[in-house]
Amino acid sequence: MANQLTLPTLDKLRSSVSPDVDVQAVAGQWFSAFTEAIQSKNVPAVIDLLVDDVFWRDILALTWDFHTFQSTPAVEKFLIDQLPLFTLSSFTLKKDLVELQRPYPDLAWIQAFFDFETTVGIASGVFRLVPLADGSWKAHAIFTNLEDLKGFPEQNGPRRDHQPNHGKWAAKRAREIECLDEEPSVIIIGGGQSGLDVAARLKMLGMKSLVVEKNERIGDNWRKRYAALCLHDPVWYDHMPYIPFPSSWPVYTPALKLADWLESYAHSMELDVWTSATVMSVIPGTKGKKWSVAVQRADGRERTFEVNHVVFALGFGSGVGRIPDIPGQDEFKGQILHSSKHNLATDHAGKKVVVVGACTSSHDICADYAENGIDITMVQRGPTYIMTNKEGMPRLMAMFWEGGPPTHIADRTSASFPNSLVKLLHQRLTKEIAEADKELLDGLRKRGFKLTFGEDDSGFLLMAWNKGGGYYLDVGASQMIVDGKIKLKSDGPISRFTQTGLLFEDGSSLDADVIIFATGYADPRATYRALLPESLHDKLHPIWGLDKEGELNSVWREVGGRGKEGEALNGIWCMMGNLALCRFHSKHLALQIKSYEEGVFGTRYQ
Repeated sequence: MANQLTLPTLDKLRSSVSPDVDVQAVAGQWFSAFTEAIQSKNVPAVIDLLVDDVFWRDILALTWDFHTFQSTPAVEKFLIDQLPLFTLSSFTLKKDLVELQRPYPDLAWIQAFFDFETTVGIASGVFRLVPLADGSWKAHAIFTNLEDLKGFPEQNGPRRDHQPNHGKWAAKRAREIECLDEEPSVIIIGGGQSGLDVAARLKMLGMKSLVVEKNERIGDNWRKRYAALCLHDPVWYDHMPYIPFPSSWPVYTPALKLADWLESYAHSMELDVWTSATVMSVIPGTKGKKWSVAVQRADGRERTFEVNHVVFALGFGSGVGRIPDIPGQDEFKGQILHSSKHNLATDHAGKKVVVVGACTSSHDICADYAENGIDITMVQRGPTYIMTNKEGMPRLMAMFWEGGPPTHIADRTSASFPNSLVKLLHQRLTKEIAEADKELLDGLRKRGFKLTFGEDDSGFLLMAWNKGGGYYLDVGASQMIVDGKIKLKSDGPISRFTQTGLLFEDGSSLDADVIIFATGYADPRATYRALLPESLHDKLHPIWGLDKEGELNSVWREVGGRGKEGEALNGIWCMMGNLALCRFHSKHLALQIKSYEEGVFGTRYQ
């Protein structure tokens, strides 16, 4: 069905937009009719306000889940099923956030934000109206999002602690961190950005969590990676909850700088963290709680916590590097390692180095070797999507750029575009970026570099959603390939290792002293299987990758799937993603946990 979707162009709608259209009047009139119809649970009246190929995305507000419904029949069924379960009220149009947008000459919509309340929640929404041939405007996209739970506001701003603390703070924090006076309600495994974000969100909701981090320091998950690592997302996209980066922060954050920021974030937010600690097992609880979590400290001390909720915040396989099974590995006399174990290019000064893989880590590592004058060859096995940060980021990240809207507005605007619709828009953007990058891309092709433009030429986004890789956002390494500073081998599959390097299926060979595999990570479920009883392994739902609605399978939710099939893993949660995704969706995960504990969680819509 996704391949049949098209953008709501003016040609398709057989319409046009008058230059003097009163956007406030149009949005107000539509919103008034929508409010009346949805509050009275009049589904036909709601449907009459939508175009036939409408998108409605809901995050928790009306489904207690992540759903995208596409087309009026799908939306109609969702509303018939769900509206009887909720009392909706307090609809308010945010008039200062109503605007006509013209992303392209043939695309136009009125975008507006609104607030409303459900039986148990405070929610927000976004709608986009497109013009029809008869002069009316109808919704092409609606987004509804749970923001807070009634009666359980975040404990910040006017609700922060007003009591002075004279000389007792340090001792109080020490007892809190050691969980001496209060047991945690939630154990969070992993102290990277995903674990810290969830811990901060839970703290603001009045829930005690304990972050268990195996490394010696918070931030080591970035600090201990290869020295050349730098974020390729802009700073405005990467803010963390409650504490944005300062205005002096560089646009692209070096990994070591981010590592120190995470450590300071945990301290500033007063998060309870155990470093140099390892979760040994997560098994069904025996003392009235769902899960029993055994934790071992560096000095050998062990402690078991009984909790209802365990959040796995371990990223893509928690550093479990995937090396392809290539024959002859024992014959090779040099060094073999995965990119997750690589540190400094200068560790291999004077040696011939081969990096297998042609995506982000490979480019970063190869560039580091080239800059240090070390003989480096990249082995490309499959095509890679390449765009330059210079040309791509300002186009793709316009909402998260200097002068863009506030982060909370940009987050909700971004979330209001379902992935199927983003794909259509990105097909245009990908073409524009490729035209701007033409000289570089032509140079790569001449070198034999294999290029792809992603699924149906939609760029890197769906590649990221479906497999977490397959692309490189160029900050200089591509030109090194063009210039021959990074040598390239891309003309055939690897057959086997030899004593001195690699043999390829076409009979060619490549000598190496060091072979690094920048070939991704294991299935994220591997880290769950390592801790959960074997009897629960086959109940784990896929984690990453998109479902048939274009939503991620289990991220920011429980990992056992929906309904009865997932009951055995209720309370086992997944938190992962880049800084922006963790910032936004950590609130969703925390709200789900809080609503469970307060007895207001509904039923996930299937």
